[in-house]
Amino acid sequence: MHFDSLRRSADFDRVYKSGKRWHDPAFVLFALPGRERCRVGFVASKKIGNAVKRARAKRRLRALFLKMAPMLKTGEYVLVAKPPVLDAPFCELEKAFRRAVKRLNIGQ
Repeated sequence: MHFDSLRRSADFDRVYKSGKRWHDPAFVLFALPGRERCRVGFVASKKIGNAVKRARAKRRLRALFLKMAPMLKTGEYVLVAKPPVLDAPFCELEKAFRRAVKRLNIGQ
């Protein structure tokens, strides 16, 4: 599945305010389904650590989203990293993402 990036802060704010959210110890998923195409943004604040750790957290979230994207409806998504995302096994992140998709009812 191809997706575009969310770039403007107004786009992020729309997903934060109007979308559904699901919290996991490693990340927060915000979803606003029903858009015409799939758009996604990744966020890692300074709570994660220095620039190297923030970049690693976003890479892990991007890899997770790419792997799970075929099971999602079109819409806008924001994945916000939490500190445990750096050390969590990838299979645990996948399980958490599947639970989020089921709970938010955003799967195909």
